[in-house]
Amino acid sequence: MISVSQALDHLFALAKPLASEEVPLIQAAGRVMVKPVQARRDQPPFAASAMDGYGTINPEVGQKLKVVGEAAAGHRFDGDIPAGSCIRIFTGAPVPDAVTHVTIQENVTREGDHIVVNDLGSGDNIRPAGGDFRDGQTVGAPRRLTANDVALLAAMNVPTVTVAKQPKVALISTGDELVMPGENPGPDQIIASNTFGLHAMLRDLGALPRLLPIARDTEASLRTVFDLVDDADLVITIGGASVGDHDLVAKVAGDLGMERAFYKVAMRPGKPLMSGRLGDAMMMGLPGNPVSAMVCGHIFVAPVIRSLMGLARSAAPRFQTTLAAPIAENGPREHYMRAEVSPNGLTAFEKQDSSLLSVLGASNALLVRAPNDPARAVGEKVDYIPL
Repeated sequence: MISVSQALDHLFALAKPLASEEVPLIQAAGRVMVKPVQARRDQPPFAASAMDGYGTINPEVGQKLKVVGEAAAGHRFDGDIPAGSCIRIFTGAPVPDAVTHVTIQENVTREGDHIVVNDLGSGDNIRPAGGDFRDGQTVGAPRRLTANDVALLAAMNVPTVTVAKQPKVALISTGDELVMPGENPGPDQIIASNTFGLHAMLRDLGALPRLLPIARDTEASLRTVFDLVDDADLVITIGGASVGDHDLVAKVAGDLGMERAFYKVAMRPGKPLMSGRLGDAMMMGLPGNPVSAMVCGHIFVAPVIRSLMGLARSAAPRFQTTLAAPIAENGPREHYMRAEVSPNGLTAFEKQDSSLLSVLGASNALLVRAPNDPARAVGEKVDYIPL
């Protein structure tokens, strides 16, 4: 068996970054931008009013001013503002060069075409030209674009961005015991849950997952499903990667030309993990236990997907907190315990069997235990991965 970090190194070596494509900005959210972009204008492109009020020149409290014009968003005032005058101005409107202060409307009294300044308030209420960003300012890459990023790029007048292609992922469940959700299982069957959880995870990561038919426990069935992989960048099998008489994935994949990189990782849950290359695609064989498959998704699949899209080759981010309840010593494998993080600290669930999806559903973290980690007391610092 190899360690989790060694397994990740092997996986990153197999994960060849995908090609890029140019997409309209409206389609860019959630995609990984792989080329930096530059702003194509200043923002704001002119000094702009931050409030509704009156554009004044060095105003004084008690001063009476004549309103000689108006400026609104999209409509500047181009006239003169003589001494003793002001203009009505609205939020976002260009501020004339002569104006030194936007006196907010709550701080004046309006009488016909005159105002009286009652209070100057704080600040000049003028947004300087280029106060947000300047023409040529760069947004770096690679980065996964959020809604906030898209808003910024739109303001920068960037109509298209270069992004990594979305990884196409083929998901294959294996086993005679499986039926799809909504079907009527036989007395010895269960519902295929792993591929649905992984499908949701992959979509959240920005990949394009596709569920293939369930492969039964025969070489012929496995071969038939493998023939449907098509142009996938990554093939993920769930189950059948162990060493039992009915675990045929490794044999069939090998017969089809898979170059295996490793098999078995010193972790719990998730020991029977396999990976390699199958033709042009990367392949990962995950364990069949539901929690094992999902934990391997967080620990291995998610970093691989990010790597394929050009993001940093790094493990799932870890955080630290204190224990809210004690935990016993760990065994010889790295352990990812289902846990709950709260303001009081982290509590590991008592039940850690790899078949218990209900415990995973109640968890918001994986407590990471090093091999042979000693017993830990309340208040000790521990590492965790948020879910």
